[in-house]
Amino acid sequence: MPINHSNSSIAVLLPCYNEEVTIGKVVRDFRKALPSSVIYVYDNNSTDRTAEIAESEGAIVRKEPRQGKGNVIRAMFEDIDADVYVMADGDDTYPADDAPDMVAKILDGYDMVIGDRLSSTYFQENKRPFHNFGNRLVRGSINHLFDAQVTDIMTGYRAFSFTFVKTYPVLSRGFEVETEMTIHSLNNNLRLFEMPIQYRDRPEGSVSKLDTVGDGIKVMSTIFRMIREYKPLPFFGGLGLLIGIIGLILCGGVTYEFAKTGLVLHFPTLIGAVMLVITGLLLIIAGIILDVMAKNDRKTFIIDANKFAYIERCNSN
Repeated sequence: MPINHSNSSIAVLLPCYNEEVTIGKVVRDFRKALPSSVIYVYDNNSTDRTAEIAESEGAIVRKEPRQGKGNVIRAMFEDIDADVYVMADGDDTYPADDAPDMVAKILDGYDMVIGDRLSSTYFQENKRPFHNFGNRLVRGSINHLFDAQVTDIMTGYRAFSFTFVKTYPVLSRGFEVETEMTIHSLNNNLRLFEMPIQYRDRPEGSVSKLDTVGDGIKVMSTIFRMIREYKPLPFFGGLGLLIGIIGLILCGGVTYEFAKTGLVLHFPTLIGAVMLVITGLLLIIAGIILDVMAKNDRKTFIIDANKFAYIERCNSN
């Protein structure tokens, strides 16, 4: 149920690390786009004047000593209470002008609004080809595995409902947190809305904190881990089926030799084949058990989400 628009509180969340070149403009832009919002800048061990500039522009500045964007977002979600949350980066790559429309969608009942860069100017503005390739790879993998059609999996420009923020478990420590958010939403069948935005590359003098190879490995490992946790039956069942088929093929060869000669000529092959078949069966059984547990986790999540939605409605009334 959508909450009361007129009494809604809005929090703008800006995780920052060494963004003194852009943070002042970002705060001013969001203040202009969302005049009634409270803007929070979480400084993640910056060594420049990021915190000082943000505070001078009227933002509420807080420190997060645990390095990494995931750690900052975890702190933000724990500390701040609001009806609607808008999260962006402090590097001035996301236009604040789109924020009111994103807020409106959350107030209409969506759990998360995704600022879709890839449908507009991202591939023209972003000068890092490996980043573009990584976005396509991650998007294709997740959409295939979760039977979804999300265009921008890894965008940092998002809006959230109170219920989403208070029920979402932030496990990642770094930039892979956006991918984790999307997978979490798809797995739990949350209400998502994608809104195309005009992405722009960093201005002159602003330096990206992304490590193309290192962060790419972290993102792919996050996808691997979450598929294992959220889709255990396809993951373990498929692996078990593959190993079991290899074992059966090897068993078939030994059986054929025995039928022709009356002798088992390759005992090591027979033992290994039987072990492969047993391993395959165990993996399939493990997949079935973990799938039941994953479904129970989704039921628990729905119950918790309903509780927070009830609390939100009571507070808004």
